[in-house]
Amino acid sequence: MSLLSTGQTDIIRTERGLTIAGTRITLYDVMDYVTAQYPPQFIQGLFELTTVQINAALAYIEANRAAVEAEYQSVLKEAAELRRYYEEKNRDLIARIAAQPPKPGQEAIRAKLRAAKAKFESQA
Repeated sequence: MSLLSTGQTDIIRTERGLTIAGTRITLYDVMDYVTAQYPPQFIQGLFELTTVQINAALAYIEANRAAVEAEYQSVLKEAAELRRYYEEKNRDLIARIAAQPPKPGQEAIRAKLRAAKAKFESQA
């Protein structure tokens, strides 16, 4: 683990990547919301960060934008590859589970879910 500091030990590099010290939250988690232009207060509340932690994360991202963005894109690519791998690996299992009849007593809730899904799709 190496330390990357904006004054103290605010951002550290772990096996998971650039992480906010004292948490398991990576800068890539924060980048998802920064990229979507969420306000800092929302991100802070979402991850239950202190003001010091969110400010350190945002300052580090801003000061090292190109490097963080490059790592972030790499993380997104790896996540997409893993998702495709597991979707393919579990395709048969998911199909078998979906083909099973509903458990007794679930007919009403399934009908309600189908109605909600149809309503949602008609609005889209």
